[in-house]
Amino acid sequence: MRIALIGYGKMGKEIEKIARQRGHEIVCTIDLNEDDKFTSPEFKSAGVAIEFTSPDSALQNYRRAFAANVPVVSGTTGWLEHLNEIKQACEHNGQTFFYASNFSLGVNIFFALNKHLAKIMNQFPDYDVRMEETHHVHKLDAPSGTAITLAEGILDSSDKKKSWALNNAQHENELEIKSFREGEVPGIHTVIYESEADSIRITHDAKSRKGFALGAVLAAEFTQDNKGFLGMEDMLRLNV
Repeated sequence: MRIALIGYGKMGKEIEKIARQRGHEIVCTIDLNEDDKFTSPEFKSAGVAIEFTSPDSALQNYRRAFAANVPVVSGTTGWLEHLNEIKQACEHNGQTFFYASNFSLGVNIFFALNKHLAKIMNQFPDYDVRMEETHHVHKLDAPSGTAITLAEGILDSSDKKKSWALNNAQHENELEIKSFREGEVPGIHTVIYESEADSIRITHDAKSRKGFALGAVLAAEFTQDNKGFLGMEDMLRLNV
């Protein structure tokens, strides 16, 4: 498969390494101040573009890729207020877009576990629920996209919690998410249920970027054979 990389930092280079190991060809890399490459023959020849950049540039990157009729796999978070525009481009303009707040296979298993546990715990109102997430100091958005996905999985099943709040929940019906930024931590997410008697914790602790990069390449392979607006639940069939 011919792959273009939008964003050529640490994650982009890790994706490149794994893609080459799996027999794919990197035909174009686009980094900061290289927007002219979106119109290059090399970029237009790509079967899919994998995008890991920043919340400020992500939406414009998607638009440019769609203009070149190149499907996009993206793991950038912090731009979801524009999600409907991307869904409409897929539904009405024939574009293909695969989005995940986290491409780690382990995290997506964790998402499914979180949803299942939320359904169980909703039957036990003595337990309150909160969350914690820790990432490296370079991460711009808080809470993380992964934390928001976990929170939504809890809110979908909770009679008690109606919304999430960053760091300082003011009301009992708010799910508190504490965000920490420390060193070079790839990502730690913890969901905590607590009562007067005990506590239940589930945690996913990423050891490196390798798991995220592998998931992104697997998503690109999946996107090659599928169309429309896609996600990890489509690829892994982990619906709970």
